[in-house]
Amino acid sequence: MLYRCVVIAATSFLAFICYMVYLANTGGHSIFFELVQRLPYGDKIGHFVLFMVLSSLVSAAWKFKTRQFLGWRVYQGSLFVLLFVVVEESSQLFIPSRSFDPLDFLANLLGVLAGTMFCRLAVKTARLPQI
Repeated sequence: MLYRCVVIAATSFLAFICYMVYLANTGGHSIFFELVQRLPYGDKIGHFVLFMVLSSLVSAAWKFKTRQFLGWRVYQGSLFVLLFVVVEESSQLFIPSRSFDPLDFLANLLGVLAGTMFCRLAVKTARLPQI
């Protein structure tokens, strides 16, 4: 039951981010965009938090399975989110209504890293069960 809830949460959160990307790519509007614009550094904080949460949820949904990557053991969920970040941010170079921002890319990467570190800490300290 817990595992099913984690998978639903990860899938729903990924769908939410994909919808936000769609809105941004098509020039759509969202209350979230307005909120982010009102906060100092809100855009960068938003990128960081979104991808920290996404990488944590996807890693948990994939049962904290790891893979060797550049000499490190990394959660497969974090690698998936990292690939998503690279594709999504790079695609902005080819979408006329968007502009590539290296700081957004950096905030996304730091979010994935923070999510990965959170999962490592949670697995070690809480001795999380394999769900």
